[in-house]
Amino acid sequence: MTKGSSQVRRLYRSPVIVCVVRKSAMTPSSAVHFLLFSSLIFFSVSSSASQQSSRPKALLLPVFKDASTLQYFTTTHQRTPLQPIILVLDLGGPFLWLRCDQNYVSSTYQLVSCGSIRCWRSKGNDCKTCFSARWPGSNNSTVTHSATGGEVARDVVVVQSTNGFNPGRSVSVPNFVFSCMPTSVLEGLASGVVGMAGLGSGRIALPSQFSSTFTFGRKFAICLSSSNGVVFFGESPYVFLPNVDASRLLSFTPLVVNPVSMASDSTQGEPSAEYFIGVESINIDDKVVHLNKTLLSIDSQGAGGTKISTLYPNTVLEDSIYKAVTEAFISASATRNITRVASVEPFDLCFDSRKILGTRVGPNVPTINLVLERNVTWSIFGANSMVEVKQEVYCLGFVNGGNNPRTSIVIGGHQLENILVQFDLATSQLGFSSSLLSRQTTCASFNTTFGN
Repeated sequence: MTKGSSQVRRLYRSPVIVCVVRKSAMTPSSAVHFLLFSSLIFFSVSSSASQQSSRPKALLLPVFKDASTLQYFTTTHQRTPLQPIILVLDLGGPFLWLRCDQNYVSSTYQLVSCGSIRCWRSKGNDCKTCFSARWPGSNNSTVTHSATGGEVARDVVVVQSTNGFNPGRSVSVPNFVFSCMPTSVLEGLASGVVGMAGLGSGRIALPSQFSSTFTFGRKFAICLSSSNGVVFFGESPYVFLPNVDASRLLSFTPLVVNPVSMASDSTQGEPSAEYFIGVESINIDDKVVHLNKTLLSIDSQGAGGTKISTLYPNTVLEDSIYKAVTEAFISASATRNITRVASVEPFDLCFDSRKILGTRVGPNVPTINLVLERNVTWSIFGANSMVEVKQEVYCLGFVNGGNNPRTSIVIGGHQLENILVQFDLATSQLGFSSSLLSRQTTCASFNTTFGN
């Protein structure tokens, strides 16, 4: 395993194995900060949840990045009476799962027709296989769990509506389906987290359930930053201060279906709920990087290709791709008299920041371009390619994933920050903006002043 790939850690996801950098607990101070921020977004949640005289056209969830773990978090309200819950945001997650075998009290918690989440995902309400269990809210209740991802349950979930400019009233999903998991699956997650919010393409992930409940399009958009961000569900606009509608800045490329799911709770032949795109080539400062292009396609076993993930803090490249990209980056940097310095784990390629000029879109370093299907280009400028690891040192925020990884390229969280990325499940398209920094705004600039 390469030095870069040694930064990969396990993070449990119902109970699919995924990866993050620097596993560590969220500090109490950051947890308080996050709850205070989320309480602003969910102002008057209990009093307004019942005021649903009309269906919202869009919903939103706040997003917060923890500086210690580099994980992205969201919060929602659930149960009766309502309680805030903190969840790790999982872009490719097949459903919402959370711990409910301890301190889960709700008068609206209910058993559904299926005992296992695997059965529900494959057959939905047609699944008739059940087994006896006692559920939260009953006296001396205990919850049993299948070995393939927990039991399926329903409860009330309350989220904020939006008109795309600012938050609106709170609305409820009375029968939100989720997986009820034991406390043991929280191992590896930050303190205060009770589960994960799956935004994948599956039938019971958040985008599909919200779309079904409120009859808006199966569409959502994420906008991440190093501090606060937002997820929109439903229709645009997506407007950031000072009046920048990011939905008007999008370029589009097809979403690619990986026919093989690696989720341990999936059924044979089920496609992946994760999001893949077709990278056809890479160039740096408009010079083509020579790659083994077979690695850019997904094979019959589901290996290869390019996916987008919020669970990887930085982009991970297969070994030969990583070497080709970094060599080309070094060559392009030399023409700008940028001086290399010693590596700083988990990164190999680091530079003296005193030799690098600043621009509106970050450090003035070579631009990495991903050329996608339909001949559209995703340009990664300095703000997304470089990571400031310590005073006077920038490192290229890409890591070596070693030989034969499951996925050849994983675009990680840092490369997504301050870019609006829209996932249209109905048309199977991905839309992405250029860096919002070029428009003098950020993903942290969504207006949190409450509207009507």
